[in-house]
Amino acid sequence: MGWTTDSEAPLSVAALLLLLALRFCPARGDAHSLSYNFTIDPQPRDDQPWCEVQGEVDQNVFLSYDCGTAQIMYMSPLGEKVKNMSTWETQTVTLRDTGDLLQEQVPDVTPEKHTDKGPLPLQARMTCWREDNGLTNASWEFGFNGQLCLVFDSENGHCTMVHPGGRQMKEKWENDRAVTDFFRMVSMGGCRAWLQAFLVCWEKMLKTSASPTMGPHTVKSTATAIKQITWILPVLVTSFVIIGIIIACIH
Repeated sequence: MGWTTDSEAPLSVAALLLLLALRFCPARGDAHSLSYNFTIDPQPRDDQPWCEVQGEVDQNVFLSYDCGTAQIMYMSPLGEKVKNMSTWETQTVTLRDTGDLLQEQVPDVTPEKHTDKGPLPLQARMTCWREDNGLTNASWEFGFNGQLCLVFDSENGHCTMVHPGGRQMKEKWENDRAVTDFFRMVSMGGCRAWLQAFLVCWEKMLKTSASPTMGPHTVKSTATAIKQITWILPVLVTSFVIIGIIIACIH
């Protein structure tokens, strides 16, 4: 599920060279991420599910789950690999409970200007990840119609509004400890445990696939005709350092 934001971020020359350096000198460790994208439709059509969940590992879709009918579609060999695990049976129950909770929240967190038109479909993305150094963390992202509105940091329990459409959501959940505790429990506990169990099952398959992408990084462009002279020197210095790293790695 791709969110839209209010800014665009073209990569600088130095950033491109850094990506090239990472290509030749891959990071040590074994970083992986597990995400579940929820779409809650408060007014679904007859042939549409009210709750649909898409599972991703390292941003590659591996299954689709219908909360209402409990039907699962395995979208890749990774999904087929875990369908007989006892962990998955427990996980589907948690995903359904999460869908039920989000459905209850929709009327109260819908942006103000859409209240009279009825509640909008709510989109939520739960992600847990393991970094190269072995540390793990988790977060939630919430929005409507592809617009990211609110980010919830599962580690510290803080909500950050990134779009005005998330104002009601933020105000309600900051005063509802039961909801935020549920988000933290599912992401910091359940999701991380699922990721660990899946990696044991997926280890050989993931080693043959592309390196995981933990998420896009955005860089604000500040280049103008007047400022070019001020930033070109550090860019060149950075470029020479990165090129040196690439040469060292190749040899």
